[in-house]
Amino acid sequence: MFDIKSFYEADSVEDAIAALTADPQSQVISGGTDVLIRVREGKDAGRGLVSIHNIPELKGVSLEEDGTIIIRPATSFSHITNDPIIKKHLSMLGEAVDQVGGPQVRNTATIGGNICNGATSADSASTMCALNATVVLKGPEGVREVPVTEFYTGPGRTVRKQNEVCTAFKITRENYEGWEGHYIKYGKRRAMEIATLGCAVRVKLSPDKTVLEDVRLAYGVAAPTPVRCYEAEEALRGKQVSDATIYDLFADKALSQVNPRTSWRASRAICRWSTIVRLIST
Repeated sequence: MFDIKSFYEADSVEDAIAALTADPQSQVISGGTDVLIRVREGKDAGRGLVSIHNIPELKGVSLEEDGTIIIRPATSFSHITNDPIIKKHLSMLGEAVDQVGGPQVRNTATIGGNICNGATSADSASTMCALNATVVLKGPEGVREVPVTEFYTGPGRTVRKQNEVCTAFKITRENYEGWEGHYIKYGKRRAMEIATLGCAVRVKLSPDKTVLEDVRLAYGVAAPTPVRCYEAEEALRGKQVSDATIYDLFADKALSQVNPRTSWRASRAICRWSTIVRLIST
């Protein structure tokens, strides 16, 4: 059973903000694949829900004149995977969200919910960190932009206020042009599985493909929040691709910055192995 106090269908962002402000215990819902589970389990029972699912301005992907890619929060994972802009410029993100749940979940779940629920296991979270994405929030006090690397404050917690609505994710041209990368998800199964570990790596090579001009590494489930491994990135900048020692260096630096737990599902050693595998494959 779903113990829901009320359900309000907002017709605009401003309408949603007003509804959230009027009921400080209410929360946003879009696809509902995460929120409704929490309601059913009693964690968020008895609260009002404000739906942003049918607000047109919160859906879709666009490319701005300056090259900035805008991904709107109510865009489903299936849409993102198949969007031509994503395929051309951000295939790594399409690769990541295509590993969420099964087809039914991907057709319903949204990237806004995946990021804003604060889960470190979210498949899009580490990828968006590696992309240096910016979260755009709108509330009664106006609009603010927060780097996704500063968005998470703890397990299931973010800087988004209760009466703020996420209106977009921005990825600027310099954060995707000339870069290549991959996302790998570890779990007991290939599908229908919450990540045991998520690893996103991006590399920017010199024009002659011999030097690592820049590197980005981000993890999910390797700490209470998605994390960027800045020391590991710095250690590889300017290194020769042919230098065989860089892989162990990269892994060692990454391990010093993450804190994955060892459990019956996986061990800390997976973190090291995934780091090396991702860098080599990139």
